[in-house]
Amino acid sequence: MLRIKLLSILFLVAFVPGQLSAQDHKAAVSDYIDGNAGAYSEIAQEIWDLAEVGYLETQSSALLAETLSAAGFEITNGVAGIPTAFVANWSRGDGPVVGILAEYDALPGITQDRHPLRTLIDHKSAGHACGHHLFGTGSVAAAIATKQWMEATGQPGEIRLYGTPAEEGGAGKVYMVREGLFDDVDVILHWHPSDSNSASARSSLANKSAKFRFYGLSAHAASAPNRGRSALDGVEAMNHMVNLMREHVPQETRIHYVITSGGAAPNVVPDFAEVYYYVRHPDPEQVNEIFDRVAKTAEGAAMGTGTDMDFEVIHGIYNVLPNVSLQEAIYLNLQRVGGVDYTPKEREFAEELRQALPENSPPVDEASRIQPLTISERGGGGSTDVADVSWAVATGGMTAATWVPGTSAHSWQAIAAGGTTIGNKGMIVAAKTLAMTAVDLLTNPQLVESAKTEHQQRIPDDWEYEPLLGDRKPPLDYRLPAGTR
Repeated sequence: MLRIKLLSILFLVAFVPGQLSAQDHKAAVSDYIDGNAGAYSEIAQEIWDLAEVGYLETQSSALLAETLSAAGFEITNGVAGIPTAFVANWSRGDGPVVGILAEYDALPGITQDRHPLRTLIDHKSAGHACGHHLFGTGSVAAAIATKQWMEATGQPGEIRLYGTPAEEGGAGKVYMVREGLFDDVDVILHWHPSDSNSASARSSLANKSAKFRFYGLSAHAASAPNRGRSALDGVEAMNHMVNLMREHVPQETRIHYVITSGGAAPNVVPDFAEVYYYVRHPDPEQVNEIFDRVAKTAEGAAMGTGTDMDFEVIHGIYNVLPNVSLQEAIYLNLQRVGGVDYTPKEREFAEELRQALPENSPPVDEASRIQPLTISERGGGGSTDVADVSWAVATGGMTAATWVPGTSAHSWQAIAAGGTTIGNKGMIVAAKTLAMTAVDLLTNPQLVESAKTEHQQRIPDDWEYEPLLGDRKPPLDYRLPAGTR
């Protein structure tokens, strides 16, 4: 709470009404974020230490909400039936509603200390390998900077921060979209940690996942194997058939799985086993079709092994709908902010960590470079539940170099750099860029209308939103181990 009190004092002295020139609004929000960078970095690193996984981010969510509340935002907790989801808003008069997304969940099964060499943290079972500790805190900094500027200048409009949990496979934003929480928003901004600074317009892969659970009969594997029916056999038979199926799906398809429960002892025929599948493709309709084929393999595997099977859809997300109008505005602000410059100590850390990256990785100086603006309509790479938001409202985003160039997301190298001043600096680049873009949107009605018009033009005629995950409730226990739910 001491940090929250400190931040509230900084908020009070950040801007003085009447002292901002018409052309210096962006410099004001930028200076505010720079002046409070240390406090925001402390918050981000506390969330790095917490490393709470999807739908269980109780302390991380509360910390961000408390920070926003101390800055004068009205907080609505537990939205969309999710205890760790919240909405924070501040408004003055009539004007555009600008939303900013914030994530804060960690990834299970990967840990790393703040060290350039592989160093596990024994007491931790999760880590911020996708940098969401920076994502959430940077977005909060941008929202507060924008609010302070609006309050000081009398600028009408609303700034709204969405605390969105469980991006990593839990699809927290989908439930918020389904609940209608974005229906009255004009524009949404977001960002993501990365190894480069970019504001290119690009799509993503749609994605649907499920946990397939097989139930058999336990028996002594040596003295009475004939009495047993192995649930693990069902999982392995399913996996084998899916791997054969890979030859006969569209080439853009990505299918991956992990066995989350396979038995406890070799001499006991396992009566329960579980496998967790992801199915991805650029087209949501194709994802549904391919997923149905995967489900058929599970049915066949159960029949062939004498087991029973059921499955639970965990999440389903669309492909991102790009918005060039917003990306161009974000790009201009990113150019103004610039990239990440390393101190000698940070460069030493980066060069040592770079030894564990692929040989063709870019030089560390690439962290200071802004990538050219490109437009890609076809989905590729990973998936994000930002996609469903982008179908509901005009959405624009960016990446910032929070990691050493050449670092992949979901890697120990990402955790390491994200836990240092390298990650903090990238977060500040993003926060300033988003705040400057929010200033553009609040003061330029034509930009808002251009983004909204482009969004409507990209939506097919007579299209209605149908979540890929159906009408299921949020899977608040999806990160708990199999058999403990």
